[in-house]
Amino acid sequence: MQTRNPILDEFAKLTTGAMGLAQAAGEEAKTAWRAQADRIAAEMDLVRRDEFDVLKDEIAALRAEIATLKAAEKPAEKTSGKPRKGTSTDGTPATDADS
Repeated sequence: MQTRNPILDEFAKLTTGAMGLAQAAGEEAKTAWRAQADRIAAEMDLVRRDEFDVLKDEIAALRAEIATLKAAEKPAEKTSGKPRKGTSTDGTPATDADS
């Protein structure tokens, strides 16, 4: 035959309540920590990972386009006879002011 001890029942209830309270406090602390970290990151003006990946892809596409344009420019230089030097429009070299 088994008897119920009211002291042990109350102690079990108290322990269960304390564990629930500790778990809730842990979740609250985690939420507060995450909010604080988000606030600090916002103040530092950090970029998010998805924005970084988009910019990285755009830069890769621009580099590929530049490489394509450079490759298309090289045959044009070969067919013109001599490579272009400087930015003068009349074809005369710029004079040096020191000499």
